[in-house]
Amino acid sequence: MSLPFFFTKKYLRSKKDSRFLSVISSITIIGISLGVAVVIIALTILDGFDKVVTEKIIRFNSHIKIVSFGNRNLPPFSETAPLIWKEFNKDITKIEPFTSKLAIIKSKKITEGITLLGVQSDNSELNNFLQSGNFDLSQSENELQKIILGKTLSEKLFVKVGDVVTIFCLRKDQIPTADNPPGIEQFIVSGIYESGMSEYDDLNAFINIKVAQNIFGMGDQISGYNIKLKNLANVNVVADRLQDLLGYPYYVRTIYQLHQNIFTWIELQKKPIPIILGLIIFVAVFNIVGTLLMIVLERTNAIGILRSLGANRKLIIKTFLYHSAFLTAIGVTVGIVFAFVLSYLQQNFDIISLPGKIYFITKVPISIELNNYLLVTVVTVVISIAASLLPAYIASRIKPISAIRFE
Repeated sequence: MSLPFFFTKKYLRSKKDSRFLSVISSITIIGISLGVAVVIIALTILDGFDKVVTEKIIRFNSHIKIVSFGNRNLPPFSETAPLIWKEFNKDITKIEPFTSKLAIIKSKKITEGITLLGVQSDNSELNNFLQSGNFDLSQSENELQKIILGKTLSEKLFVKVGDVVTIFCLRKDQIPTADNPPGIEQFIVSGIYESGMSEYDDLNAFINIKVAQNIFGMGDQISGYNIKLKNLANVNVVADRLQDLLGYPYYVRTIYQLHQNIFTWIELQKKPIPIILGLIIFVAVFNIVGTLLMIVLERTNAIGILRSLGANRKLIIKTFLYHSAFLTAIGVTVGIVFAFVLSYLQQNFDIISLPGKIYFITKVPISIELNNYLLVTVVTVVISIAASLLPAYIASRIKPISAIRFE
């Protein structure tokens, strides 16, 4: 065992030769542990938000949405879709028409305003979020047509799968008259979906696109197109080319433009992290410096004796650097374990829930990434060791005669 390591082991003991770490060292370790854990958990949660929210938005929505300026109806799907397929068959995997209009939905007890969306009966994206019932939007001639509601909306309406609701809407986007009565039709709830984002679960209801065209009096017209790409990284390039190809009145927007507020919010959440990391490490550095300076004062006599016995300055500096490294290693290890345990518990047991109307999701998302652990560990260790150079240098400059007399 080297002399610096031997002295470090002795200095980590208390004055009364206890086998436990001294109080000062314990406080320093706790400070480093909490700092490391807080930063790792913050990064883990932010990565979780980014990953979960982005994934849900992308899975639930199309990569590109084409509508009309002023929300007017567009020509039939058969007129425009072949042109898009011809020009973008290498970039597009799916193109689907949809209708979207405001409507009123009424159950036995409650009436709510919603966005009524008409989609094709094989909409696989919506099927991925189904919580109860069946994804069945097939047309029925002698039975009630089918509707799929969001979980939040179904709870507000006090309805479940198999219940009947009534839809009221405008026909041909005009005020009702004797010649143009409002669209009124009953639907049976065939399924309930949950995306985890109240923006959708609370406002959107889905029916068959043919039924929607009929109830809205649209004929063969549609509200727009949902387009899925082979590579999401090309979304901006493809959107610009689509806009140039289709021109007015078509309005092409990417998923990032449609949900700009959400993606901007996610980016804003990440900006304070370097500041938080810096402040916590700053506190850890002060803990290290303060602890070592107190040990220098406490062990001044011992340092003087070592110097008088022939210990050089290099040995004294190494001793205090080892001391700092030992405290930092324990603190970082405990912090990593603490952060991982809390992250694991949240990831598997959903300990902390969130208001979905504010955060778009109903539970704190967790994304355990090795890079976050490595980043915080390396930065903390490097800065802590560097900060220990000052008290180590001060200890090495103590004169033997003055130190012995100081005691």
